Amino acid sequence: MDSIENPDVARKFQSYPDDMRRKLMRLRQLILDEASANPDIGDVEETLKWGEPSYLARHGSTVRIGWNESMPVHYAMYFNCNSKLVDTFKEIYPDKFTYMGNRAIVFGKKDNLAEKALKHCIGLSLQYHKLKHIPLLGA
Repeated sequence: MDSIENPDVARKFQSYPDDMRRKLMRLRQLILDEASANPDIGDVEETLKWGEPSYLARHGSTVRIGWNESMPVHYAMYFNCNSKLVDTFKEIYPDKFTYMGNRAIVFGKKDNLAEKALKHCIGLSLQYHKLKHIPLLGA
């Protein structure tokens, strides 16, 4: 896995319980893998937004990942709730994920990730501003 260069992000990951840190690091790696595999995405900035690890590409919408003590057996990948992203994901992958309204894909501690579908969702988000005018984001 890639090392975390941003010290604030590294500290945030260290603050998570071990089991959730591993799950969130896997989500992080999927984001970085999708960005490096798709030249249309370009560089991805890793930072904290709303206190959570966040990933943003030049023509994309922010992807955030996080865990909260109020839902201790769940973790999530968050998207801009004012975008068409989660509504599009629900249309394309109605049974692959558990959704939280129009803002997140939520994972249970014991869930197996549908990695191929999730990477597709990540790629759409990291290119959102190029795709938002296309039906179903061109998926």
